[in-house]
Order: sequence, then C-alpha cells, then structure tokens
Amino acid sequence: MSSLRRVEMIMGTAISVDIADAAPPEVAAACAEQAFAWFREVDERFSTYKEHSEVSRLRRGEISAGQASDGLRQVLAACADLWTETGGFFDASATGLLDPSGYVKGWSAQVASDRLAAAGLGNHCVNAGGDVCVHGRPGPGRSWRVGVQHPWERDRLAWVLAVEDVAVATSGTYERGLHVVDPFTGRPAAELRSVTVVGADLGAADAYATAAFAMGRAGIDWLAARGDVEWAVICEDGRAYRSPGLPLAPDDATLAP
Repeated sequence: MSSLRRVEMIMGTAISVDIADAAPPEVAAACAEQAFAWFREVDERFSTYKEHSEVSRLRRGEISAGQASDGLRQVLAACADLWTETGGFFDASATGLLDPSGYVKGWSAQVASDRLAAAGLGNHCVNAGGDVCVHGRPGPGRSWRVGVQHPWERDRLAWVLAVEDVAVATSGTYERGLHVVDPFTGRPAAELRSVTVVGADLGAADAYATAAFAMGRAGIDWLAARGDVEWAVICEDGRAYRSPGLPLAPDDATLAP
C-alpha cells in the first residue's frame, strides 16, 4: 500500500504521485508537494495555451532561443537531438509552430521521479496523464502494474505491464483524436491507434512513441530495430504487435501472441 497518494490536474491532465516508502507522513507530503510545484512550474513555462508562458513568448518572437531560460534551452536541445535520432519524425515544430509537448510531459515526470529518488523515496510511481515513471516496488515481492488503455473499449485494457525502475509512455488517438502529425506530409498520422514504449527515460520514451506513431506501420520496424526499448503497437485495422520482452503482468491476456 502507498504511504501517500496525491492527484492534481496540471498541464490539462491528471498527474498522480504514489509513494510506497514507509517514510514519515510529513516527509512524503513535503516531497510530493515539491513534485507538484515542479509540474506547475513546467506548465507555466512550457504551456502552448498560456499566453504568458515562455514557449508562447518564443513562438511570438518576443524572445529568442538564446534568451530562453536554461530549462527551455535544455528541452530545445533534447528535441533537436530526438529529431536527428528519429529521422525527423519527432519534430517539435511539425504543426508549423513550436510545440515541445511530446517531450515535455515525459521529461518533467522523469525529473520529478529522479528528485523523489534523490530525496530517499526509492519506491514510487509518477503518472502524468498515462506517461508513467516507476522506481523500486509498491511492496515486497511486487511490481508496479501499469495498464495500457484499450483504444476502442474504454472499460478495458489492451495490456497490463509489471515493471520496476522503468518508464512507460503511450501515444494514442483515443484521448485527443488524430493529434500526431506526420512532419513530412503535414497530415495527421492515421495508420496506428496506439504505441507504447518501455524504456529507461520517460522523456525519450514519450518522444519515441510519438515518432513511431508518426511513421505509421514503418514505426513497428523502427522500434523493433532499436534494441534499447520494449514496445507494443495497435494498428487502426485492429492488429496488434509487441516486442518479445514486453514486461507483461503474469496474469495478463494480450491482444497479440
């Protein structure tokens, strides 16, 4: 059982922090508050919906990239590296305007998780709207269980993963519709329905899921060739594929063999 569970709506989504360590309540509460203060800071700086955010000011040309904060410059550099790594399919300007959201949500959750671990809370789960970073275990002999939403049936899960010390990111159409744009055509990517990536870093996993989604069916081969992530893909035609090492919960019934 978690010693603390807290949920807030930030960045337009539900963010939860579960701390499973037997820490004094005041310590767990203070660390959770620091995590949510960080998420609020990220929302203020990176939101594309808030006119006063740093990203909005950069988009309007009121500041240059050279004048941006260290945090924004770090995100822009990471997005540039990911653009190269994904052959241009992860593009923070795919819509014509700067929008690093495909990296920022996962990155910010990874930072929050790293800070909790550094504070001595080595058993926790941070869930930022389905992008999940877990550390340690929820209890002795147990793994964190992360459900991947079924893309057509809201009351079902496509897979249940049993994980420790990893990041899980999913890009899909079931929450926001066709929101991932193929940067080479300028049109919404529509061949896939859901892409889940399990890796060491949530910012990177989030970007990989977005890039693979933008690639369409070619994204399956791209993920399979990487060797550093596990993955699961559901296509628009209902076919499902997954890597052999996907950490399925022992009692999970999968969509594909």
